[in-house]
Amino acid sequence: MLCLGTPTQAAEPTTYQRALAAAYKAAFLCSGMFNAGRTQAQIEALELTGIYPEYQPLVGELTAAIEPSTRSVTVAFDDKLPPRRASWRKGLGCTTDPIGAAPAPIVPVYSADPETAPLDPRPWPQGDAGLSGKVAPKLSTMADRAFAGGYGEQARTTGLVIVRDGRIISERYAEGFGPLVSNRTWSVAKSISGTLIGIAVRQKLLDPTQPANIPEWRPAWRDPRSAITFDNLLRMASGLHSDTAGNRTDALYTGATNVSQEATHWPLEAAPGTRFRYANNDILLAIRSLRAALKNDDRYLDFPRTELFDKIGMRHTVAEADWQGNFILSSQVWSTARDLARLGLLWMNDGVWQGERILPEGWVKYMTTPSGPQPAEGPGYGATLWLFGPKQGLPEGSYAAQGNRGQYIMVIPSKRLVIVRRGEDPAGGGFDIAKFSADVLKALE
Repeated sequence: MLCLGTPTQAAEPTTYQRALAAAYKAAFLCSGMFNAGRTQAQIEALELTGIYPEYQPLVGELTAAIEPSTRSVTVAFDDKLPPRRASWRKGLGCTTDPIGAAPAPIVPVYSADPETAPLDPRPWPQGDAGLSGKVAPKLSTMADRAFAGGYGEQARTTGLVIVRDGRIISERYAEGFGPLVSNRTWSVAKSISGTLIGIAVRQKLLDPTQPANIPEWRPAWRDPRSAITFDNLLRMASGLHSDTAGNRTDALYTGATNVSQEATHWPLEAAPGTRFRYANNDILLAIRSLRAALKNDDRYLDFPRTELFDKIGMRHTVAEADWQGNFILSSQVWSTARDLARLGLLWMNDGVWQGERILPEGWVKYMTTPSGPQPAEGPGYGATLWLFGPKQGLPEGSYAAQGNRGQYIMVIPSKRLVIVRRGEDPAGGGFDIAKFSADVLKALE
């Protein structure tokens, strides 16, 4: 029997949910202001809209306090608990602190300050000299459409850089953005992780065929997870359980747990190498292994910048860490469109930059070669790079780094083309990078 009554009231958010929403707001304001130089109003209008629906109303009602002198942001969420706080550190961006924790600076080895560095006077691609920042006439139609909300439901494009034969042929930004203004990479960071692991392989610190070095899984004879290899992790084939599709790691990103707590405790539910399941934890574990292999925390904190960013001119890129100094390299990197174009060029040139070999010979082929289980639909997957081709309307051998809210580095080696699209697309929306890339190719023919 149907019972008519008053509509069901939405459940009041729990203290935990409010804590996560408060930390989300603190983290994005901190990184957006002190990494990217954007204003609080700009961030609240764009980066803090279109977010996960369970956080959106809470983020809108919570009030942030900005502390420019200490480069920190606090957001109160409960009158019985201290506010959530995100604090900026030179070279490491913003870190979310545990509730009630005293701020403790993490001092990196390097002193570079990409957040305020001026345009590099050296020629592109190492520097920024000689760039016009204009859109090539033959590409203007696609650029106009991309910035007008085309190529996807509710798409919000913030930047485009198109590189052909190593030269920027088109570049355009939304209001409030520009060549020096970074966005969060989201899962493009996973492909940065695959690149850093390749550098470690070249330095003979790691072997992708060997078990990952996870201290929390010792002794190995007692923990079957110790058989998971680096290759399994880079290919999303660890076999580990995760509680959601895509393995959302809210407790780490905004809850202030840390990588060694959050990523290492999940049990096996499939034999390693037998199942594809996209998971933040797999990449977090790979980078946790890098820290263990380096055996030197100062060198670890220095590694992304000295071994990759500085070498290829990514001067406006910062990898952020948790409060225990673990890089959150599944998602939490802030970078510019030009810097990501530089990374695409490195891949397209087989890991050689300006005559210097950065990656092992053949590592990019490894990153772009499928092996073992694959996604059930859509593009294939290599080792941290997505694989495109004729099924997606693109030339064979195309590949991409992809991230939430519309972050893309599309590389089409046969056409010597790198396409970077930055966005702040709302949750549930999307940008069709394959269609956009195909239209660019057609216009360039």
